[in-house]
Amino acid sequence: MRSPAVLLPFFLLLFAVGTAQQLPVNPALLKDHWSASWITCPGVSLRSYGIYHFRKTFTLADKPASFIVHVSADNRYRLFVNGTPVCNGPARGDLYNWYFETIDLAPWLKAGANTIAAQVWNMGEEAAVAQISNQTAFVLQGDTEKEKLINTNGSWKVSENKAYHPCSMDNGARLHSYMVIGPGDSVQASLYPWQWEQPTFNDAQWLPARKLASPVTVGYGTDNLWTLAPRNIPLMEEKLQRINTVRRASGLQVPDAFLQGNQALTIPANTTISILLDQTFNTVAYPEMIVTSGKGAVIRLTYAEALFGKNGKGNRNDIEGKQMAGNYDVFEADGGAKRLFRPLWLRTYRYLQLDITTYNEPLVIDDLYGMYTGYPFEQKAVFTSNDASLQDIWNVGWRTARLCAGETYYDCPYYEQLQYEGDTRIQSLISLYVTGDDRLMRKALLDFYHSRVPEGLTQGRYPSNRLQVIPPFSLYWVSMLYDYFMHRPDEKFVAQFLTGAEGVLNWYERHIDTARQMLGPMKWWNFTDWNHAFPNGVPDGATNGNSSVITLQYVYTLQQAAALFSHFDKQPQAARYRKIAASLSKGTYQACYDATKGVMANTPAHNTFSQHASIMGVLTGAIPVAQQQPVMRKVLYDTSLSQATFYYRFYLTLALKKAGMGALYYSQLMPWRDMLKNGLTTFAENPDPTRSDCHAWSASPNYDFLATICGITPAAPGFRKVQIKPQLGELKQASGRMPHPDGDIEVTLERRGETGVHATITLPPGLTGAFLWNNSTRPLKSGKQVIAL
Repeated sequence: MRSPAVLLPFFLLLFAVGTAQQLPVNPALLKDHWSASWITCPGVSLRSYGIYHFRKTFTLADKPASFIVHVSADNRYRLFVNGTPVCNGPARGDLYNWYFETIDLAPWLKAGANTIAAQVWNMGEEAAVAQISNQTAFVLQGDTEKEKLINTNGSWKVSENKAYHPCSMDNGARLHSYMVIGPGDSVQASLYPWQWEQPTFNDAQWLPARKLASPVTVGYGTDNLWTLAPRNIPLMEEKLQRINTVRRASGLQVPDAFLQGNQALTIPANTTISILLDQTFNTVAYPEMIVTSGKGAVIRLTYAEALFGKNGKGNRNDIEGKQMAGNYDVFEADGGAKRLFRPLWLRTYRYLQLDITTYNEPLVIDDLYGMYTGYPFEQKAVFTSNDASLQDIWNVGWRTARLCAGETYYDCPYYEQLQYEGDTRIQSLISLYVTGDDRLMRKALLDFYHSRVPEGLTQGRYPSNRLQVIPPFSLYWVSMLYDYFMHRPDEKFVAQFLTGAEGVLNWYERHIDTARQMLGPMKWWNFTDWNHAFPNGVPDGATNGNSSVITLQYVYTLQQAAALFSHFDKQPQAARYRKIAASLSKGTYQACYDATKGVMANTPAHNTFSQHASIMGVLTGAIPVAQQQPVMRKVLYDTSLSQATFYYRFYLTLALKKAGMGALYYSQLMPWRDMLKNGLTTFAENPDPTRSDCHAWSASPNYDFLATICGITPAAPGFRKVQIKPQLGELKQASGRMPHPDGDIEVTLERRGETGVHATITLPPGLTGAFLWNNSTRPLKSGKQVIAL
């Protein structure tokens, strides 16, 4: 929480903070111990739940032109300079790579006395699963001699904030779902040290901070509590977002001007009311509520993506007969003026319900709004077509991708906020195609690399304070590395991961059933898809041996790895991967292809069949070319096959393209059209009944509209050449623009008759490639060109 008076400067300086993350770090600080200390609060349990405030007042002779510092904390911090919030973090990592932010504080400093302050919190046992931790601590280090006067040490003061208690800790039980995002905040305003971050605050009763340890960076130290690494992504975006409408209210009438910030809302004394607010679209934000008076009043804020009725969620726009259930915060007013409640961590919601009870005096809610937050992606791609409904899919898909991107990629922002390889591969491609920003993808590749277990696999999700190994997701990490290799000319970055990729592939090699030439029994969680026929997402044969689906996913990854290792002149490994891939492809096809049904079986027993097995059979070429189109027609239209969900339809599209049937993609968009009809404003995890209403693996159309309909894909490593192979389907016109490392690629397509096309293509300087249409190929050069076929 902070004084509302500082909101405007925060908005104005947000961009400056974001760009400050590109500041270099003094090289001396990356080679040894820092002169600052990790500090903490004396006399408290350092691994338990607690919220703490740190302060230091210092004097400057003049306003500095620059004043660069490096800052971090465990679990998290929010930094203030002279009362203005300037930064929060650290970006989530692990103890081996504990990130620190680099900030130039000069814009907020002045000649004379200055105050720097930090709110630091530790969720203890209640922490989100995505939050790794050692113990409560804070560190701030000046970049050079001139900034060292504010280094953290015993001259800083600290106080424990006893206003906070965790709440909403039974979300999983109440929602009957896996939910691990951490607790809500229950705040008793009468115990809160209001104005603590302001220069005028009297901290005479605060304690001297306790020095805990000497900070040290990656590669140094002998007894590290945290090993510091420079933040490798920008600061998160934050911007004001007004709530759009009141859907229902009991106990009083809410004026429209209240939500617009133009009129306060007064709740009389001794009153109980409930107000259901509708953002009208799903969002991720820090809700901020400013209240006056109302001593003892209790305000509960509950957040939900959708309301729940007897038959589940139903249409997300409908509220009749439905109730609120979800994560919540509680604020108990102290009667003071302009008290600002803001939760310590972001909240996900479309619907926000206020349940308020007042006692002996009226409560005034001066304002209520959200501060939208997320990774600062900038949409640079454009897609249009003669089917205007595709724009709705594009817009909702992009919102989904944005809400699932913070300091890591999230599988879903409401329930987990965990970064899984299966989700992240698709999310990363969306980021590359829509924004051209590869920094979060690079961090994800590093995160999973750091997660590796002794067997050689990556963890299935990371950062995570609980161990979870999903072997097929380790394969997707290798595929994600291949994707980066194909889309970015950054060989030094890719090369560091090759040993890790070998470890994954070697694990699978050790599990080959040489008699069958398929994978044998495998441990851990062999998740493939939330298909109803796959218990807990695991296909037949994965645990007991001879799964065609996972064997062929291994083949698919081996094929990518062979190209990757060959490029880096590791020919023995590449040759070995090609040999294993060929042998497993042959063995799986012979054992699992069912000539009567015309598709791949899930196992050699030929007693269960899924779309997944044939999708992977086509993608790998295990199914001969002459059979691929008949098999894919079965995949699309044989409803006896267990079906791919939204997630695995990404691979269905790749298989259609591999079989020369990409033109059918447009006809396969019904699942996304159905979600829009059902009132979803982000794309869901699964078809209803679904847990999460926002799951980025379902946003794949934002990739496929450009990569499939417009047909833009890399034709050489580093995207040094491009292939444009449009798949219009029934569309008469489509156009797309996407960022490339050398500039924008622009494609405009118009149907001419039944089989012809008129294409206008613009490539950035230095980029060449080929345009493919039906059986014709035309060379492409830099600049603008027109092709008529």
